[in-house]
Amino acid sequence: MTQAHVTDPLGGTVSRTVLPGGLRVITESIPTMRSAAVGVWVQAGSRDEQPRLSGASHFLEHLLFKGTSRRSALDISAQIEAVGGETNAYTAKEYTCYYARVLDEDLPLALDVLSDVITGSLLRDEDVETERGVILEEIAMQHDDPGDEVHDVFASALFGDHPLARDISGTAETVASLGRGDIHRFYREHYTAPHMVVAAAGNLDHATIVAQVEAGFAPALTDRTLSPAPLRHPTEPLPSVDPTTVVVQRDTEQAHLLLGGRGLERRDERRFAFEVLGAVLGGGMSSRLFQRIREEAGLAYSVYSYSAEFAETGLFAVYAGCAPENSHRVLDLSRQVLAEVAEDGIRDDELVRGKGMIKGGLVLGLEDTGSRMSRLGRGELLFGDQLSVDEVLRRIDDVELSDVAELAKEVLDQPFTLAVSGPFDSSDF
Repeated sequence: MTQAHVTDPLGGTVSRTVLPGGLRVITESIPTMRSAAVGVWVQAGSRDEQPRLSGASHFLEHLLFKGTSRRSALDISAQIEAVGGETNAYTAKEYTCYYARVLDEDLPLALDVLSDVITGSLLRDEDVETERGVILEEIAMQHDDPGDEVHDVFASALFGDHPLARDISGTAETVASLGRGDIHRFYREHYTAPHMVVAAAGNLDHATIVAQVEAGFAPALTDRTLSPAPLRHPTEPLPSVDPTTVVVQRDTEQAHLLLGGRGLERRDERRFAFEVLGAVLGGGMSSRLFQRIREEAGLAYSVYSYSAEFAETGLFAVYAGCAPENSHRVLDLSRQVLAEVAEDGIRDDELVRGKGMIKGGLVLGLEDTGSRMSRLGRGELLFGDQLSVDEVLRRIDDVELSDVAELAKEVLDQPFTLAVSGPFDSSDF
């Protein structure tokens, strides 16, 4: 068992323990808070699925809440809600997270419920069939929301045949064909101690949490010789994909536009400059895109940019929702803004404002134990370490105009992929 403790000047005391068997426990003790959050982070997401198993991670996330030998599905939710807490889960492309937020005195209950869900779920045939219907309805609902659907269409076009291109929920066809055996094998392969992190933040004692984790996750710690899994490596080579335009025809009152390309992989040291660039381009009401497209031209209600980072690549995109007749003008202005920044970089005042937005968002997030817990879990699972808040703020402060300019030229001066959803034909673009 290995342990480490670090006191963060802008946070609490961060402690990390690796249990025999490879399960990692990381906590942040903040005695001044009366709430606590705990999450179980599993290195298993949609990119880990074979094509015919697309949606298995998300299906499993649903099933684990359907009951254990100790608790029914109702017990799982009712026990947390009875103390005023909340519990939920979500699936991403590279991980799945199960979490709960409660009063500090109820943290042992939350941890017991989550450990029971992760290690003791029954995965019954009848639950598979019940939840299959729920997930098919969820997929249909996503397709009925073109503002959501366009993001999946964009990722599919950008990453081609790579697993990152697949929808997290899977498709109606793959979900309909998944059997209990498929899902159980996926669970047995990926939900192992070396691939899991338990993160908690709030008014807590690290040693007590470690003891509770070791007891609750005992079924996953049968092989005590294992070590934590290494950081995720690419599952397969990233294909070269020509920029393309994909139009999804929908009889809607609004057009949904997504324009962008590939960005940075998550361990790229330039990611802090990339965050500043994103804030300046489309991170708020003072951003260039918002000002140019909404405030000056009045062409869209919603316009923003965003990025996502993965093990070997990332993406950068501009989203706008507008009246269909304004779509070409919005695209022209978006390309114009991106080209200007790629050519000339950003101004001094924009650099200052972009840094302030990133730093303020980070520090304000420290008011919430759920955000602190997520920062711990993601840092351990995706990066293998914990940068202190002071260190992150320092790295943001160290970003210079030249850093942003070089990055803008690299990321923004590329042929872009375009995804469109609305009342259009392919020939319209």
